[in-house]
Amino acid sequence: MTNKMKTTAPISSVGADGEQPNIKNDKQIITNENVKNNLQATNCPEKSGRGGGLQTVSMTELYDTVYPPRTPVVDGFLYGGTYLFVGAPKVGKSFFMGQLAYHVAMGLPLWNYPVRKGTVLYLALEDDYARLQRRLSVMFGVECADNLFFATQAKTLNEGLDGELEGFIKEHKDARLIIIDTLQKVREVGGDRYSYSSDYEIVTKLKTFSDKYGVCLLVVHHTRKLESEDSFDMISGTNGLLGAADGAFIMHKKKRTDNTAVMDIVGRDQPDQQLTIEFDREKCIWKFQKAETELWKQPPNPLLEAINEFLKEDRQEWEGTATELLKQLPDMQLSANVLSRKLNVVNSQLLNDYGIFYDNKRGHERKIILKRLEQKV
Repeated sequence: MTNKMKTTAPISSVGADGEQPNIKNDKQIITNENVKNNLQATNCPEKSGRGGGLQTVSMTELYDTVYPPRTPVVDGFLYGGTYLFVGAPKVGKSFFMGQLAYHVAMGLPLWNYPVRKGTVLYLALEDDYARLQRRLSVMFGVECADNLFFATQAKTLNEGLDGELEGFIKEHKDARLIIIDTLQKVREVGGDRYSYSSDYEIVTKLKTFSDKYGVCLLVVHHTRKLESEDSFDMISGTNGLLGAADGAFIMHKKKRTDNTAVMDIVGRDQPDQQLTIEFDREKCIWKFQKAETELWKQPPNPLLEAINEFLKEDRQEWEGTATELLKQLPDMQLSANVLSRKLNVVNSQLLNDYGIFYDNKRGHERKIILKRLEQKV
């Protein structure tokens, strides 16, 4: 891999000059299937404290564990987890959802942000199939993505939506993105449905599902009518929605008749951004204009650079102990234990930036596994 990326979100800075920089090709990444991303302590008395009530892990165990890497859906833009996509009615949310779904299913860069190709499920619960057909044909012609699926009806969360989504993921192991359009169509109906606790609970249920299966759930929602200086205060409902989500996108216009819109982005796994986009009324797609915020660049990591150099063309895989790996990395002045822990911490960056899968097997003797994954063009 000659084109190495060294940023938290693997894309060069996006300036306000209206152009995106050159970037590497999109690729598919193999990840562990059906695994929870959040650590759960095993139910052992020695880890749970007296009485076995509270499950805990020590800092040592935390560092000695390899957690499933988090891979982006769209590098520098959208990551695994549960996100809200919020905007006023008829602002153009559904057109963007169709655009995003198509690009992920086809593996096509979105405004030059690299896309990780995968199966997409779009629950277009306020549409019908005829309207979807017309809309998508205007946007993309008749070139089809066989791994992009639509549904116009689904159960609510308390009726078994999670079971329906689980069934889909079991049939489509490479599922990467699920769009729910809209939240109101799948939420439980109740007298306190707009309370903080209710809002927090419904997004928590969705987040539990996305964390369990390592997919992205993008949930479309509406803004409230009251204006606010902070665009995220315009999310309809209580702060419980945003508080439980991994992040949110707010699309808004100064005037409804404008072709341009601003998209504010916040999230746990990506830096805050503000993008200006323009709607092409002829093709019905959103085009990138500029970004107001520059993405922070993470400095090069000497350890990851050394491993990337170690896995040459004639050595795409390697397995051995940490001590044996250190002998292959003479410039790394580390102990074997420290090397393992450092790799445990940065395994997501090693995969996303360099395309190298890492694992640390327990057994009679701990073995480190390094494998450069094939790049998909």
